[in-house]
Formats: sequence, structure tokens, C-alpha cells
Amino acid sequence: MAPYHVVLVHFPIALWMTATLVILFRTLSDGPTAKLFDRALVPLLSLGLLSGIIAFSVGLMVWPWETISASALGRNHVLTASWTIAYWAVILWVRQARGESVWDGLSRWVKAGLASLGCGLLGITGTLGGHLVGIYTDVSTALRQLGWDVYTTFYVPDSTLIVLLLISALLVGIGVWAGRQKAAS
Repeated sequence: MAPYHVVLVHFPIALWMTATLVILFRTLSDGPTAKLFDRALVPLLSLGLLSGIIAFSVGLMVWPWETISASALGRNHVLTASWTIAYWAVILWVRQARGESVWDGLSRWVKAGLASLGCGLLGITGTLGGHLVGIYTDVSTALRQLGWDVYTTFYVPDSTLIVLLLISALLVGIGVWAGRQKAAS
């Protein structure tokens, strides 16, 4: 299964990287070409998400869970891969839910920032996967300089996750409330 995973991961990588370029181009331009590219954004993100889920699923079949979870590097790769899929799913959902209004005002810059972060997360996930098969890059050196050795498990305390979930729920609530206020006026 390992060769299939290695081949399959390149589909979401290519699609999400292309989506990032579309988002950045659309952020910088309101021209007809940018709007044309934007029309392809939801299909790019959708195909990226679908291929990401498939690649993730096949990746879990490469080694038994007991094996991949026994290694800090393996745990980190599975963790960042799941974060990457969830992150790009949120970017897709926001684009679908907000439609063209995602490009109004400050939102366009937030979208560009989120796409850039998603691209970085994608790169980190790929770097960790590369390390698992013996292909090393300078990204891990940069991560080490930032304080994270990819060969040690990256932990997020449960209390941090609970706070993040509460903040997320609060932000969603504010967004829904603001949307209703805008619709009422």
C-alpha cells in the first residue's frame, strides 16, 4: 500500500497548492481573470478534500496503527495530516457558505492568510511523511530552529483543545448572530 499512498498524496498537494495560488491571485485582483479562476476554487478545494481523505485512508493502511503510533514521527505525521484535511475542509466550507462575499473588505486578506497557513501545514505534513520514507528536507531544520524537533511528539494539552473548541463555538455563534443582524437590516 505504501506506493499507492505516495502517489495519492500528490493529488491533494497539487490541488491545494493550486487553490492557494487562486486565493492569493483573487485576493490581489478583482479583474475578470481572477473572478474566472475563483469560479474554479470550490471544485479545486472539493477535489483536494476528496483526494486528501482517500490518501489519508490509504496512508493508515500502510503500517498497522500500533507501528505508526509507536514512533513520534509517525504520530506527528498522522496528526498533521488530519489537521491538514480538517483545515482545508474549513476553507472549502467558508468559501461555499460565504460565496462571493468572502472577497469583500478585510475578509479577502483573512482568506489569503488562512490559505497561506494551510499551505504551510501541508508542507509540514509532507515533510514528516518524507522523513518516514527516508527523504529529508530543510523544512525539518527550520522547524527545529522554531523549537519543534519532528522526532519528538507534538502535544496539545486537553485543556487547550477545550478552550479552542469553546472559542470556535463562540466565533461561530457571533458569525451566525451577525449574519442574522445583516439579513434583518
